Amino acid sequence: MRIDRPLFHDTVLAVVVAAASVTLFLLYGPERLEPAELTTVSMRAPDGLGATLLVLAAAPIAVRRRWPLAALCAGLIPETALTALGYGTGASGVSSLVLVYSVASNRGLAVALGGLLVSLLTYAVGAVAGPVTPPGPSGHVVAVLVLLAVWGAGRSLRLRRAYLEELRDRAARLERAHAADTRAARAEERSRIARELHDVVAHHVSVMTVQAAAARRVLAADPDLAREALSAIENTGRLAMSEMRNIVGVLRTDARAELGPQPGVGDLPGLVEQMREAGLPTRLRVEGEPRPLPAGVDLAAYRLVQEGLTNSLRHAGAGAEAVVTVSHAPSGLDVRVEDDGRGTAPAADRTGHGLVGIRERVALYGGILNIGPRPGGGFEVRARFPLKDGQ
Repeated sequence: MRIDRPLFHDTVLAVVVAAASVTLFLLYGPERLEPAELTTVSMRAPDGLGATLLVLAAAPIAVRRRWPLAALCAGLIPETALTALGYGTGASGVSSLVLVYSVASNRGLAVALGGLLVSLLTYAVGAVAGPVTPPGPSGHVVAVLVLLAVWGAGRSLRLRRAYLEELRDRAARLERAHAADTRAARAEERSRIARELHDVVAHHVSVMTVQAAAARRVLAADPDLAREALSAIENTGRLAMSEMRNIVGVLRTDARAELGPQPGVGDLPGLVEQMREAGLPTRLRVEGEPRPLPAGVDLAAYRLVQEGLTNSLRHAGAGAEAVVTVSHAPSGLDVRVEDDGRGTAPAADRTGHGLVGIRERVALYGGILNIGPRPGGGFEVRARFPLKDGQ
């Protein structure tokens, strides 16, 4: 059986306050108040009825947190009865202070002000009509100040609780926002890895397919040439595996990833040589003075050339030639891949998922991408990456 701890604690407090009030009531009768320079007018001596009223005034403390205003009003009724019957109300003031504090600390400002006003009116009635009168107005001022101080302490506690609750809510909101940002970052990272894997796999598989077809054609007539083509396929496969390990290495949690630098514009000569070995005559032209590039732009330019040459290898046809032009300028980087399009594949069929992914890469860095047939025949993939302050 579970115990309602707040109710239990408040019940114990009500018993303690009732015992203290009755003790003060019995000890401080008319004969004890007169030597203390307090004026007593027809004050009744302590008896069982007065003690019962004091217990009734303290009893609402047991429910002070659940129904604070109702408990205060219920406690003020026996206190008013004590005054009306001629008993001193000083002993019941402890209960009133506890209940006023409870209203201020557990309810809103309007209800708390209402409870304070009711308490002040009850005290005013008791001060005017009660049998005990303090010597001079200073006693009433002190009593009112004590009541206001107790009420203010209750309001301070409520405001502090509200502040702490707001801090907890803010921390929870920040945690949810952090979790949402983490999920978005993971989704973006998965998307980036998917683009990288597509570019790597599409390029290397296309090269391996062309080399395998060439090896099959010359296998009987020229075994040495076929052996070279198979060796190139082997090297291409190893390179593909190495690049894929670099890309997905960040996802490994059970072992140290074998990481390496991402390719960039400086690796284009190796890529051009690989395409030549695959059977696509390719030339590389560099215009302007090469300069360090942002890592993202460097990788995007390399992937654009890689996808453009892969597209030419697959669709330009036999005997086609490709030219890669990289133009460095202070305001931007211009990358162009063009072929003479001697093959029979329509230009509309040459825009696949790879070039769509390249469009996303270029847009990510604020670049402009043009993909389509050349006026004089052939196909062109061209992108311009803006650079700020030459970087």
